[in-house]
Amino acid sequence: MSDMRVGGLASGIDTDTIIRDLMEAERMPLNKMEQEKTKLEWQRDEYRDVNKKFLELDNLALDMKLDRTYQSKEASSSNSAVSAKASSSAGEGRYSVEVTQLASAAYNYSEGTITGGNDEFDPDASLDSQRGFFANGLDESDFEIKTYGKDGEKSHVFSIDSSDSLNDVLEEINDSQIGVRAFYDKSADKVMIERDETGNYNSDGNEIDFGGGPNFLTSTLGLTGEEKGGSDAKFTYNDSGFEITSHDNNYSVNGVDFTLHEVGKSTVNVTNNVDGAVEKITDFVNKYNDIIESLGDKLNERKNRDYPPLTEQQKEAMEEDEIEKWEEQSRKGLLQGDSVLSGALAQMRTSWYSKVESDGEFNILSQIGIETSSNYRDRGKLEVDEEKLRNALSEDASSVKSLFSNDGEGDEKGIVRRLEDIIGSTRTSIERKAGKETSTNQSFTLGRELVNVDQRMLSFESKLTQIEDRYWSEFGAMEKAIQEMNSQSAYIQQNFSAGMM
Repeated sequence: MSDMRVGGLASGIDTDTIIRDLMEAERMPLNKMEQEKTKLEWQRDEYRDVNKKFLELDNLALDMKLDRTYQSKEASSSNSAVSAKASSSAGEGRYSVEVTQLASAAYNYSEGTITGGNDEFDPDASLDSQRGFFANGLDESDFEIKTYGKDGEKSHVFSIDSSDSLNDVLEEINDSQIGVRAFYDKSADKVMIERDETGNYNSDGNEIDFGGGPNFLTSTLGLTGEEKGGSDAKFTYNDSGFEITSHDNNYSVNGVDFTLHEVGKSTVNVTNNVDGAVEKITDFVNKYNDIIESLGDKLNERKNRDYPPLTEQQKEAMEEDEIEKWEEQSRKGLLQGDSVLSGALAQMRTSWYSKVESDGEFNILSQIGIETSSNYRDRGKLEVDEEKLRNALSEDASSVKSLFSNDGEGDEKGIVRRLEDIIGSTRTSIERKAGKETSTNQSFTLGRELVNVDQRMLSFESKLTQIEDRYWSEFGAMEKAIQEMNSQSAYIQQNFSAGMM
């Protein structure tokens, strides 16, 4: 539709305004299509938001099937010699640990000073330029470093280039992947090489072996001293005289991870962490209640037909806050009475109330302190009696777990597993209707409706162009006729005036 047309020159009629008003009337079906498209997009987004909430509940359901949720353990230590963490498989009780030796990393450093304490020595300058500073001279012989560790024996041969600096050589050692760190300390005027892991892996000798014969490492840097460290941790377990040796200061016994900090005796107590289990179960119930409330609101929310979606043209004539308030009313009731969601709510409520047949002591929720709210306005939300739940977990945590996550079919299936089935089928139904972020419009119902609306809008816009062209053509013909009539009238008047003279 062109905006460059000019009419009314002969008739004096405001043709542009008249045609614009006529086209406003013609556009009304297109406006309704635009509103229909907006409503479909809102509805699609509403369904996807519901699916996100279901996914959050489904993710929490995973924790509800794990032993550690119901039987998590807490470990406390009597002093700083030993700390501990207990897994869900740890046995409750008292553990005594007496540390007689900590694991340490092997290390070796220069026997004497490298330069005699000469402050002019620069570890970043080339070896050749610093040759005169080395107290024992510069031995440029290749050297080998061999290490022993949990990954076995490793070795590397290093070549000396006098254009490299001391720090270049030490950096090459650090990068060699043989499990050592090397550095030069200027204040001590010594080089240290140390293992990056603790323990004694070479019972016949050092953990760091420099090989035989004089070379840069032994002669120039003076690393010929006796190795220190490289010891295993040793501790006695449960006053039994049973000594355990470990290459590092961490060790697991009976599901308890002990960390040794210093020589000494410590008592570790492992207890069932009931509070942690109560918190996780309560979090799951709260998330379920949030979904119940949210879906209930959406299903019962009435449509406000007095506020249809705004077209882009209507928005241009409104302020931002006016648009926001209008759309708040327009979006109401998008999921009112939806059969998929109402069916899912009914199934989930039934799952919570139904008995779970298992070998455990508990088979209905009320036995562990979870019951339906007595307020009908809560729409079936659950309430947790934390004291009763805590007592049930203390009495028989495995039975509480079976109530939620028991595997099986029919009445033997735990509550969480039933909910997972309902959530899975509901999310699939919603995706068939509203898709997901990565879906193409042709792959879900609302998307196909959006494609159909787009095609109808495109077709109608083409029709509007033709209608506007017709209006301009008709008004143009009228203008031409008026212009011809005006010309004839002027001609007659001119001739009549000439005859009177």
